[in-house]
Order: sequence, then structure tokens, then C-alpha cells
Amino acid sequence: MIPYSAPTRDFAFLFSDMGLGAQVQALPGCEDVSPELIEQILEEANKLARDVLAPINHTGDKQGAVFENGVVRTAGGWTEAYHQFVEGGWNSIPFDVDHGGQGLPWAVATAVQEMWNSANMAWALCPLLNQGAVEALSAHGSDALKERYLGKMISGEWSGTMNLTEPQAGSDLSLIKTKAERDGDSYRIKGQKIYITYGEHDMTDNIVHLVLARLPDAPAGTRGISLFLVPKFLVNADGALGERNDLRCVSLEHKLGIAASPTCVMAYGDNEGAIGYLVGEENRGLECMFTMMNNARLSVGMQGLAMTERAYQQARDYARDRKQGKSAQSNGAAASIIQHADVRRMLLTMRAYAEAMRALALDTMALLDIQHRHLDESWRVWARRRVDLLTPVIKAWFTDTAVEMTSLGVQVHGGMGFIEETGAAQHFRDARILPIYEGTNGIQAADLIGRKILRDGGAAVDEYIEELHSLINRLNETDREPITVIRKHLAAAVDALENASDWIVGEGAKDPDAALAGSAAYLKLFGVTAGGAMMARSTVAALARRDEDGADADFYDAKLTVARFYAESILATAPGLAAPITTTHTTVMALADDAF
Repeated sequence: MIPYSAPTRDFAFLFSDMGLGAQVQALPGCEDVSPELIEQILEEANKLARDVLAPINHTGDKQGAVFENGVVRTAGGWTEAYHQFVEGGWNSIPFDVDHGGQGLPWAVATAVQEMWNSANMAWALCPLLNQGAVEALSAHGSDALKERYLGKMISGEWSGTMNLTEPQAGSDLSLIKTKAERDGDSYRIKGQKIYITYGEHDMTDNIVHLVLARLPDAPAGTRGISLFLVPKFLVNADGALGERNDLRCVSLEHKLGIAASPTCVMAYGDNEGAIGYLVGEENRGLECMFTMMNNARLSVGMQGLAMTERAYQQARDYARDRKQGKSAQSNGAAASIIQHADVRRMLLTMRAYAEAMRALALDTMALLDIQHRHLDESWRVWARRRVDLLTPVIKAWFTDTAVEMTSLGVQVHGGMGFIEETGAAQHFRDARILPIYEGTNGIQAADLIGRKILRDGGAAVDEYIEELHSLINRLNETDREPITVIRKHLAAAVDALENASDWIVGEGAKDPDAALAGSAAYLKLFGVTAGGAMMARSTVAALARRDEDGADADFYDAKLTVARFYAESILATAPGLAAPITTTHTTVMALADDAF
């Protein structure tokens, strides 16, 4: 497998040239987050990702996690890498300083997380799930639970999990059967959960499970679900670990990808019941869990970006070295395949998607920082509305794209891509889980239509589209290429998105199936257009910096070329997505079930 190195120069462009760093530095509590500090953080994170995590990615995939006699052992180097991660303070970056966090912006934390996941996604799933658990406990836990658990979870000394799924209850959580019975100040949990990432492992001293369960007198459906903190080891009053709780890993799943990540079947309450502690209020657990799930959905979207970047680097380096055929540039000698036009098209496609997604991800996380930190409530409300709107787009568009781009990475390798030794196939296999994680992408598309557009009559999406029109108007102020090219394609994409949104608002209230039948195409249209808007903004910034004395002309010229390619090759496809959104509902619902 070809070595990995983080795209630190592109991060610097987004934070410095595009102004995301200054945007977050202006927020309360971020005054010391200077460009120099961000650069230092990203450089040090790159060292851990490049030198520690990436080298054990392929070996971990071959070795996998091992389950024997009730014990899960992670792959070679996994635990040592995790200890370096904790000792470096990397887990604590975005969290509250009151519980040992560093209080840095989510935009910075997300850039760092991209590195961990590009280098070794199977390993990085452990801190990713812990991050979501910390968010849920911080938002909904009692003071006593926060005092006892948050410090260790924020440091990374203990890890956290999310326990939703059961054999009979996948995405439909109203079907869960795990039970919780009151027992004084705590509860006794009994049931089984499946697909629990890092539900058992040897990297931390304790594992804190957040478990959805149902009380005996709970109302039916999702309104009767409660959330409980259920530790692997109980914690004494002095903070020391106590006795083992009544829970265990039953088995590990054998998976298509992320083989070194232990995906556990968990049993709670084989004996008297696992002791758990209520998080939030009884029968309101789903609200609490959605704090964790929304965090996780943004993080999983970022994983899609990470895998796209990793596959791009792998394919690019291979294409530079692999010689096949001849080209006009090779003067009759065997040519590196990077000289062939179709290979260049594939590489540019991968790079353009990665740059567009990275810009959209960090811009959205900067909005999340505004939501959490801005002193003006109206700004916080606006930022939350925008983050809510973009969350299903980032989760689904990024991860669908990752599957396509990692497959394209295999294609660049040709037959060698189908051979495990190169590592290209691992990226493809690892990426395939992402459209399924944290609510399948069909659920994300339905969420975008139902909760983010129809619920408010299209107000949030209309606000976003109006801002895109304003961006296009600003682009009209220059006739320089590639802005003129991008402006043309962005204007057509925004018009298509606006027309499709209006159709959904008009038809969806009358016939929900009509809107949902084209929801996947609508989400893709939204993602392609949003990515195009970010590429337009990056073009403006790159042109401005390109004209400065002493500028890195080669870097900015490359940014301009990639942005133009995105406009001509990817953004240009956006208007063609409009027809499936507005016309296919009649045929989608036409066949009888038994006619399939």
C-alpha cells in the first residue's frame, strides 16, 4: 500500500486563503486559535496519521480483530497507536475545557479527524464513536454522570459506543426489545444489541455504552425509548474501576471491509441485569441519542471524504510509477499511465470531489462552531438551521461519492487494483459501509425531504438557494476565467435545485411518495450544487492569492484547474438530475410488490 500524507496545503488554503480560520477565531473562546496554531496542529496530526496509523492499516486489515474466550484483541499495533493518540491529547481537541477538553473549534477537529480516517479508518472508528458519546452525555447527562465519566472519555482513556440496533430492529427503532427496569437510583438492562462498533476491545480500560432500552410502563413506539449509560466496569465513588458489569460481547461480525474494527454482538443482563444510568429523561431517549447520531452523521460524511482522499493518493502515486502503452509525451517509450487522458480524467474526478467535499465539510463545521459559540442568538439559530439542512447531504452525498471514487481508484490500478496487495481494494471495501452507517442514505434523503424541507415549507432551503444566487451575482462582477465557466454551470445547477425544491414543496404535501421517489436524486443534486458553490468560492480566493507577489503560482494554478474541471465535468451534470426528481414517482410506485 502506497504511503499516506495529509493534504495540509489544502487545509491551509481553506483556513487561511478562504478565511475559515479567521471566521472561527472571531468566536468567543477561539481568540487564540491563530493561523499559526492551526498549522502547527495539522502538521503534528499529520505525523501521527502518516507515521503511526497508516502503516498498520493494511496489516490490520489482513489480521483483523480476534475474538477468543469472550475477549477481543485488536490487530497488531492498534493499542500502541491508541496510547500515542491519547498521550498526544488528540481525543480532547473539540471538547469542553471544564472536563479536560481543549475547547478548540469543530472545524479544526474535523480536519484532524479526516487525517485519522484517511490513514486508517478501521482504527479511527473508535475515537469517532467516543466523540459522539461525549456529545450526547455532555448535552443530556446529569451532573453526577458528567463528573464521573466525561473526563476519562474526553481524554480518550475510556471509549464510548452507541447501542441502537437489534436483530429485529434495524433502522426502525420503534421495534427494539431491550428492557430496562428501575432499581433504586439505577436501572437493570437486559437485551441484545448488534453491529456495535468497538463494543469490546483491548485499547482502553473501560468502555462506556450508551444503550437504548424500553421501560416496562413505556408507551409504544419510539416515544417509549429511554437512553442509558452502561459501563463495562462500574465506577466507584472515588473514580476507580469497580466490578465487571453484567454485559459481554457474544461474537464479532465478519464483514466486507473494516476487518480490523471489532463489530460486536453485545448481550446485556445474562444474570441480574447490567447496571445502567438514565441519560436525560425517561421515554425521551431518542431525542438524546439524536445528539450523538447527528454528530456521527457529520463524522461519517467526513469519513467519505477521507476515503476519497486516501484512494486518490493511492491511485495518483500508482499512476505516476506504472508504465503501460505510449503517449505523445513519451516519445515512443513506455509511458506512465498518468500521461493517458482517461487516467487523468479519473484522477481529476477523484481530486475534484475531494476538494469540493473538504471545503463544504469545513465550511459546515465552521457554522457548527457559530451555532455553539456566537453571542448573538439570531446567528446561532441561523447556523443551526443551515447545519441541520446540510447534515443529510454531507452524510449521504459524501459517502455515496466515496464508494464511487474508491471504485475509480481500483480502476486506475487496472488488474492490480483487484489484487489485495496494492491496497486499492481495501479502500473500496472499507468505504462500502459508509452509505449504511448512521441511517442508510435512503433514510438521509427522506430526512432531507421530510424533516428539512417539507416540515418548514421549504424556508431553510429557500434561504440557502437565495445565498447561492447572491454568490452567482458576485461572480458576475468579473469576466476572468475560470470564474466565467464556473458561474455558468453553477447558475444552471442552482436553477435546477430551486425548481426541484419548489416541486417537492408543492407535491410533497399532497403525495409524500411522489417526493420520496426522487429523494436520492434530489440529495445528489443538492450535494453536487453545494460542492460547486464551494469550488466557486475557492476559485475567487485562489485568483486573489495568485495575483499577489511571491504567491505559490503552481499551487493556485492547480486549484483553478481542478475547480474548472469540477464545473465542466461534475457540476454540468446537475441539471440532468432534475427529471428523475419530478417524473419517476409514477413508475417507481407502479409495479405491484409481487411483480418485482
